[in-house]
Amino acid sequence: MLTLPPLSLYIHIPWCVQKCPYCDFNSHGQHGELPQTEYVDALINDLKQDLHYVQGRELHTIFIGGGTPSLFDAKQIGRLLTEVDALIPFSDNIEITMEANPGTLEHDDFAAYCQAGVTRLSIGVQSFATEKLNLLGRIHDKCEAQVAAQKAQVSGYQSFNLDLMHGLPNQSFEEAMADIETAAELAPPHLSWYQLTIEPNTLFHSKPPQLPDDENLWQIYEQGQKRLAELGYQQYEISAYAKEGYQCRHNLNYWQFGDYLGIGCGAHGKITLVDDDKIIRTVKIKHPKGYLAADNYSYETTEVELEDRPLEYLMNRLRLMSPIPKLEFEQRTGLKRDTISEGIKQACAKGLMTDSDEHWQLTSKGQLFVNELLSQFL
Repeated sequence: MLTLPPLSLYIHIPWCVQKCPYCDFNSHGQHGELPQTEYVDALINDLKQDLHYVQGRELHTIFIGGGTPSLFDAKQIGRLLTEVDALIPFSDNIEITMEANPGTLEHDDFAAYCQAGVTRLSIGVQSFATEKLNLLGRIHDKCEAQVAAQKAQVSGYQSFNLDLMHGLPNQSFEEAMADIETAAELAPPHLSWYQLTIEPNTLFHSKPPQLPDDENLWQIYEQGQKRLAELGYQQYEISAYAKEGYQCRHNLNYWQFGDYLGIGCGAHGKITLVDDDKIIRTVKIKHPKGYLAADNYSYETTEVELEDRPLEYLMNRLRLMSPIPKLEFEQRTGLKRDTISEGIKQACAKGLMTDSDEHWQLTSKGQLFVNELLSQFL
């Protein structure tokens, strides 16, 4: 039987100073002054149209992503959060994350965003090497990234994250390790460390750069994980590492198949409707002009069919390193645990998972072959 999971809110701000060549997110280069007031008004109206999905719950986490949310001033972010709080009650220890680009942050902004209600900053560093930053189309340099992290540490935030990429164009093993060491010196409680992938509809897809070969990529990944562990960062998700107690609760809710409202251009949401025995996914109007002109912000709403729920749950849950509670599977999918017993049996036979009375658990081999594991449930 379906039960209501915790509720989060994702807020999308779609503008960037310029589009990065590897980015396939719904983002748009800034041309002239941004319509900050008008867009925040639209976000609030968008949320009002989704209030029936709340079903009496509090908000446990908010994530303001993009794009580059730090292009919006702290006054507008504060107004937005105040309005959200008036519409949906915040939990006592709510986590409110905002993504920020070091190239768009002034020193005074750090305290101002914190005072506006942001509790956690996620800083898009990607690399500390000037050559790599230029290739990635980033607008900041090493010094700006370091200053941003240092300011985040002393501005009152409960936590902050640094985004790092590896497997960059022409990146050597030594360069990748140097990025980890430089990041660690800045003492972020949380690190996102993930491999650059070439996605369709990006500049890198049409003009592919020279990436490290598979042998070098494996060396970077294997030794990078080892070094992060030595530095006290626990891997709790495929590309996320945190000091004890500093996991990103918003992302945990995603991967545990929790619910989240999505507001803003192209924002996605996932909602459980217990009374109707349904799980739905929502998408909002994608282009800023269309979104700002809309009376109804919905672009698409689809139901997760009953037969698709196990795979959708596992595609999310297997990103996490922690054991999978069988009760959680039942509560989040509305299905009995034995629905997937045959697939679990096959995965265990291949050494990809283990099975106990209350949990399923990825093995170290399973962590390397998640796609093969998921194929047992197609």
